[in-house]
Amino acid sequence: MKQMTLVKILLAAFTVTLTTAVAQQTTTTTTTTNPVTGTTTTESSTVTSQGTILGYAPAADYITFRTTTDAAPIRYYYTKETTILDPEGRAATWSAVRPESPATVYYVRDGDRFLVRKIVLSRPGTVYEKKETTTTTTTTERP
Repeated sequence: MKQMTLVKILLAAFTVTLTTAVAQQTTTTTTTTNPVTGTTTTESSTVTSQGTILGYAPAADYITFRTTTDAAPIRYYYTKETTILDPEGRAATWSAVRPESPATVYYVRDGDRFLVRKIVLSRPGTVYEKKETTTTTTTTERP
């Protein structure tokens, strides 16, 4: 019994460590050289966004993403190099991306577009189940 408790504690600690490692922000480094002065400038920035994927169509080159329920949706453009990870940090395919999926998007800004480098899917916090009830009423005419 104590061994099972220890295993559960170790498994929980491993899960927290893995989640922390996956949730760490990526750093984008940009190096530019001024052709006149020869000065090199290196700029590093970390850009992540947590929220919900509202829409994804395989034929499109973007996902629609919202950070909060009252924020306007934003288009995040992806490329062939965009990486998808499941909640455990394993590589996933685009088929795992579903509307209303919570996720963390790692991206860089390219002009007026947001280019996605990595999407880490999250488990939904609350699962809503839609229940439908059908009621049939039959009336008979009496002579």
